[in-house]
Amino acid sequence: MSASDSNATAGNLLDSQRRLFLLDGMALIYRAHFALIRSPRYTAGGLCTSAVFGMINMLNDLIKREEPNYLAVAFDTSEPTQRHIEFPEYKAQRDAMPEDLSVQLPYIDRLMQAYNIPTIRIPGYEADDVIGTLARQASGQGFETWMVTPDKDYDQLVSEHVWIYRPGRKGSSFERIGVAEVLEKWGIERIDQVIDVLGLMGDTSDNIPGVPGIGPKTAQKLIERFGTVEELLANTDQLKGKQRERVEENAEQARLSKRLVTIQLDVPHDIELESLKWNGLDDAALKTLCMELEFETLGKRMFGKSFSSKANRAENRRSKREQEIQASLFDEPVVEKTIRDVDHDYVLVDDEAGRKKLLKELLKQQTICFDTETTDLDPRVAEPLGLAFAFAPHQAFYVACPRNREQAREVLEQFRPVLENPQIRKVGHNLKYDITLLKWHGIRVAGDLFDTMLAHSMKEPEMRHGLDYLAKVYLGYAPIPTSDLLGPRGEEQRNMADVPVEDVAEYACEDADVTLQVAQVIEPELDRLGISQVCYEVEFPLVPVLVDMEHEGIRLDTDALADFADVLNRDIDQLREDIFEAAGREFNIDSPKQLGVVLYDELKVEANPKKTATGQYSTREAELERLSSRHPIIGNVLEYRNAVKLKSTYVDTLPTYVDPETGRVHTHYSQSWTATGRMQSNNPNLQTIPIRKSRGKGIRAAFVARDDDHLLLSADYSQIELRIMAELSRDEAMMEAFQAETDIHTVTAAKVYKVDLEDVTREMRDKAKTVNFGIIYGISGFGLQQRLNIPREEANELIENYFEKYPGVQQYIDRTIAYAKEHGYVKTLTGRRRYLRDINSNSRTVANTAERLAMNSPIQGTAADMLKLALIKVHRTLDEGGFRTKMLLSVHDEIVFDMPKDEQAEVMPAIEQAMKTAMPMSVPIVVEMGTGKNWLEAH
Repeated sequence: MSASDSNATAGNLLDSQRRLFLLDGMALIYRAHFALIRSPRYTAGGLCTSAVFGMINMLNDLIKREEPNYLAVAFDTSEPTQRHIEFPEYKAQRDAMPEDLSVQLPYIDRLMQAYNIPTIRIPGYEADDVIGTLARQASGQGFETWMVTPDKDYDQLVSEHVWIYRPGRKGSSFERIGVAEVLEKWGIERIDQVIDVLGLMGDTSDNIPGVPGIGPKTAQKLIERFGTVEELLANTDQLKGKQRERVEENAEQARLSKRLVTIQLDVPHDIELESLKWNGLDDAALKTLCMELEFETLGKRMFGKSFSSKANRAENRRSKREQEIQASLFDEPVVEKTIRDVDHDYVLVDDEAGRKKLLKELLKQQTICFDTETTDLDPRVAEPLGLAFAFAPHQAFYVACPRNREQAREVLEQFRPVLENPQIRKVGHNLKYDITLLKWHGIRVAGDLFDTMLAHSMKEPEMRHGLDYLAKVYLGYAPIPTSDLLGPRGEEQRNMADVPVEDVAEYACEDADVTLQVAQVIEPELDRLGISQVCYEVEFPLVPVLVDMEHEGIRLDTDALADFADVLNRDIDQLREDIFEAAGREFNIDSPKQLGVVLYDELKVEANPKKTATGQYSTREAELERLSSRHPIIGNVLEYRNAVKLKSTYVDTLPTYVDPETGRVHTHYSQSWTATGRMQSNNPNLQTIPIRKSRGKGIRAAFVARDDDHLLLSADYSQIELRIMAELSRDEAMMEAFQAETDIHTVTAAKVYKVDLEDVTREMRDKAKTVNFGIIYGISGFGLQQRLNIPREEANELIENYFEKYPGVQQYIDRTIAYAKEHGYVKTLTGRRRYLRDINSNSRTVANTAERLAMNSPIQGTAADMLKLALIKVHRTLDEGGFRTKMLLSVHDEIVFDMPKDEQAEVMPAIEQAMKTAMPMSVPIVVEMGTGKNWLEAH
């Protein structure tokens, strides 16, 4: 009997006519809203409706499945709770509710009224406290009670008569969670121990501190051993080393955290449970709401063909944009098809004769689509299970590879003539994975590329880009879910290697077939939308370049890092002593609250210190930097934070990424991670290694050349965003400064301070530099005042003088914002778009933010495109020139190379020229270059 069956059986022992479902309102609303964050729903008038739509689907699913006869929804209130009073930092770090969500709250209230679901708000108490109290009350009165929530904190409330009903992200997905499931999940003996585990591990989403260094697994083990937080704290002598130190140092914090995570069961109220009896929904009210919010398809499903939206009679699917796409592709409303509904010819190729026959056919094609099936998500360690090919719709072939590694490589080798043929274009979805896999198995894919994932991310950057989703939108087709083969995600999920080859073949063939068809639909759109250049000249050609860079990796001197770790430990210990001496006592430096008390209450570093929204003193880095001259302790605190972060984030972590076979670090690049097109490096992230402070330089020094015969070469664009600003704005004074090769910051200082160039001081130049880069990001007078720690009048005057002397910049800003307001997006020189949905917001604050993005995105995006074009051109230059120099890393505007010493004289000018001419501009482009035994020396 399954867990859900056992729960249902237990429930039947109660009064089956009294089934109470308590909804955690705000948690469910957030879940519904963000489930559609990649393809949000909007009315024709621009009102976001994702949360309301998701809640309707959830309620309909709940009512259909569970047939509740008692219903209520609980919401938080704005009044502070006891948790906020005891711990002002509670939930302090949470972002403000998105405007797109907040505008839906009145409609959520109307929705609950239409469903006749009582809404409960009790000032000073959170929804979980209200639900906990009602669940306990209902349990005592013989109710079968279900708490509907995605929140893990509710696990502490489960009992013999109380369960959790946890909706998933899809309408058909849900969990029923009872005592057995909670005990198994948390690895505990009693339900109340959930509170102890939560207290120890803390909760970053609620800003509950817990005990630093203790995560879920360690917390579970400690509670399994000691039973409660209190028993643990009473027996810390049984712990060892750092763990004992952490627990003892944070004992009071652990007690506090346990209190904060404990859901109250005694909220005062006058609610009679019988008043929560559900009498069905108000059809007329719900129909009116659906019409108003343009839920055409949903309304017809609920109310029949008579339903018609007054505002928008077209099919309103997941989002307005999705509806527009499907309307342009299909004459009739889309009825989703599956593999059973479409004639297809999928062939499993598992013998020599079949492979030879297929190879012969593939070599005749101008374009093929291919996909790999493997044993792992990491292409560096994955073993190939097979190759799928398609070159005509509804027809595909799956070449199965033997499980033996050498035999598998022999099969791949047979298809080298196709994969490495530069005359055959390759289509795929997330091709970088497949090309990387083949690279690690000795095959270098050649030919033009068309990647449906990248193409769609350029075409519809705000929508999802998964193949299943694209198949639904562009083909009206639902591919075989991966879960059908591997089971649901989780620890018990099977590996693809364990799936029968016939099933894998059908799945892989379908992927290749669907990808080919999606490409055929999307490709004509690229020219129409003006994004063909960014696809064909930037993103697609960049794929093999990144594959080669990732494959090459970079050498890390782990011994040097270990020595640097010792230096950091000594620095941290000394800084801690210096801080305690300056404070006159010991305290937790890592606690913003305690640090604030020391700085502002005890040392009085500022008479009227800034505070956070919760009333706590601000100890953010920017604020401490501003006050650093007020007291020596502040500089030491900043240095302490820097040292601690460097050690934990980089020095202790980077050695774990060294590949044991290559002895090198192989980062992974994501091409369209950011809205501006900047790439993201991860596993590990090598783009955030600090360089400005001396300690960060020690980390860069650990990245070294391949051997004594090589040097690391760094090639870095100089002031590229300012040069692009000059190019886009065509401001005469700014362009003249760059063309004359005059220092732009000195020129700006002379202009804004209205002095001659020779009279510009170092201080003037530094302030002008801040203005130059600040203008790009839409800095205000207030922002400049804070950045430079100068009077507001001076900050405003600097900005006014800037625009007076560079009028073309102001015209560019005005022109770009106007374009964004008219079209809803801005674009780079290559056509990359950034959509700005809030540009016409009624909220001035929200609109201002969108306007800053509008003026900055073309600059940042063009800089990103230029770097990508440089990577492509340099890669081609090295390849065509027969150089042995290899590109290793791309960090912001910098490219790092492994360069043989004997190539230096020839290769450096070639690289410089390729970077300078990657994107032709009238403004001169400058590339700064350096070499050294390590990255620090080269930079």
